[in-house]
Amino acid sequence: MSQTLFDKIWHSHTVREEKPQAPAIVYIDLHLIHEVSSPQAFEKLDSLNLKVHRPDRCLATLDHAVPTLPTDASGQLNYVSREAEKQVEALRHNCRKFDITLHDWDSPQRGIVHVIGPELGATQPGLTVVCGDSHTSTHGAFGALAFGIGTTEVAHVLATQCLLQRKPRSMRIEVNGALNPYTSAKDVSLYIIGQIGVDGATGHVIEYCGSTIRSMDMESRMTLCNMSIECGAKAGMIAPDETTFKYLKGRPLVPEGEAWTTKLASWKQLYSDPDAHFDSSISINANRIKPTISWGTNPGMVIPVGANIPHDDSSGSLYKALNYMGLTAGKPLHGQIVDVVFIGSCTNARITDLRAAANLMRNKKVAVGTRVMIVPGSETIKKQAEDEGLDRVFIEAGAQWRNPGCSMCVAMNGDIAAPGEFVVSTSNRNFEGRQGPGARTLLASPLTAAICAITGVVTDPSAYMEGTHV
Repeated sequence: MSQTLFDKIWHSHTVREEKPQAPAIVYIDLHLIHEVSSPQAFEKLDSLNLKVHRPDRCLATLDHAVPTLPTDASGQLNYVSREAEKQVEALRHNCRKFDITLHDWDSPQRGIVHVIGPELGATQPGLTVVCGDSHTSTHGAFGALAFGIGTTEVAHVLATQCLLQRKPRSMRIEVNGALNPYTSAKDVSLYIIGQIGVDGATGHVIEYCGSTIRSMDMESRMTLCNMSIECGAKAGMIAPDETTFKYLKGRPLVPEGEAWTTKLASWKQLYSDPDAHFDSSISINANRIKPTISWGTNPGMVIPVGANIPHDDSSGSLYKALNYMGLTAGKPLHGQIVDVVFIGSCTNARITDLRAAANLMRNKKVAVGTRVMIVPGSETIKKQAEDEGLDRVFIEAGAQWRNPGCSMCVAMNGDIAAPGEFVVSTSNRNFEGRQGPGARTLLASPLTAAICAITGVVTDPSAYMEGTHV
């Protein structure tokens, strides 16, 4: 019987299913852990006198609550609160207690959980991957079934290495054609969410396919899958191919020699059969996608950067969003003053993202009155960027070069925008208050964000790059 990529992984990991359509017990291959969603889960284990069933299947890091500023003169870390520091201390204690690998402050590979998993080679095709974080969908770029879970479920996986899950429906999103100049995977993801809405894929696992997807590098594929949750999907996936295998080969947790050959052979079977059934399908012409930016208070409220803010509203949410954002329907977003630019997060803090921003900002200056934060996704990326001199480009332009962490994406670590400030951000969510109480977030690609940093206003990359920007 023909199967989708999702079907193949689901069925191979189903431990028990009482009957069709009933929730199934699903085995989890990789459990990623960070300091914010795990303390209560470990407390639950303690209260029941349980151990972690497979500590070797767990991988932990510090990322959400950690400060990104350097240590102070006394060598102390600048935690935003004692609560944040206690979360870090709790994870360190629990990882020692249960023998879980933790990428602590002294690890040269510490970083955002959805960045270091792929970097280490822990994320591999065909795996089931979970984390107490909604953007676990990032790992689906490798042909894995990866999704976020709640704290109670974190405890279940720690104790049993399994989850009770109802099988989602499947959706195919096919994107074909060459992308327009100055357009990236972030623009593709924002365009898709704008087309289908923030609930357009609710209850589904998306498989992205088509010539546009196949031409993307792994960093771009991770950006696309990362944003899947923003249109309501359980997960996003891309079938592994030679691009995937080349990225993985030689990484620390990827097997070598004969074991690599065996793995590779199995990974090459991970694709949707030509006549596999999807519950829904969408086709998109890549040529229609332009550099895109959000204007409202969810990731589906998007427009081409040079377009006008919409004025038609059937849901009643448009004017509420406009009121919060202080914008006017029918007017351009182009030219709006930008107070803060944030380039970072599990969506866009990889080396290719930093290169794109640095190439634009080289030999230029940040606009007067605009604060710019560049936050690499991991210590590995930070070192690579510094080896390439990207940090000097940013610093000389007038931007802040920070230490790895989730930073302003979630604003729970001291990296925050002031009420009323407009933030052009490469992160994944623009909800009210996401980057600080009263802060107003405009989601964009690293290239668009870098241009806005230089001009100090929302700027269309096409007009800027082609010299027609006024």
